[in-house]
Amino acid sequence: MLRRKSAYLIVPKGKEINLMLDNNYIVGLVDGEGSFNVRINPDKNRRAKVELKFSLKLRYQDKEILDELQNFFECGNVYIQRDKRKNHTLCYRFEVQNKSEIVEKIIPFFEKNPPRIASRKRDFELFKKIVELAFADSINFEAIQELKSKMHWGSLSTGKPFAKWGTKSVDTDEGNARQTNRVM
Repeated sequence: MLRRKSAYLIVPKGKEINLMLDNNYIVGLVDGEGSFNVRINPDKNRRAKVELKFSLKLRYQDKEILDELQNFFECGNVYIQRDKRKNHTLCYRFEVQNKSEIVEKIIPFFEKNPPRIASRKRDFELFKKIVELAFADSINFEAIQELKSKMHWGSLSTGKPFAKWGTKSVDTDEGNARQTNRVM
């Protein structure tokens, strides 16, 4: 498959369209539909103890944008995501899970082009710190868990407490999240 950093895409009918896929467009997509995620895997039989993921999900009609993102970053994969719940449609997800690609391509891009929405910008900064800790010789799972708990506005905005690494106790992360009132 030919990879290029073009803002154009050849569609099946042979018609070329401009997707306007530049740095600002990508940041806007990620602000609206993207996610920086971390999963801590305590299973001693698994190789990856800290799993990192950058992803962006769009409806099936916009799959071409995800394919072009894959070309732009020169990494990751595009997956189908079926959802059988009512009022949900078929989606595709662009995902980067390879640690080297996250360090060499995703983080440098967002350091130069940071997310503009405060919550996504905060998630990226926390994600970046977790990536640094995940590459240490001795991984500090407790520190990673603490940073992870602050992602996605932490436990106060969701009302969900987080469990500390290696214990069954539950703690709340006060003072790190902003409460917002939704106006309907």
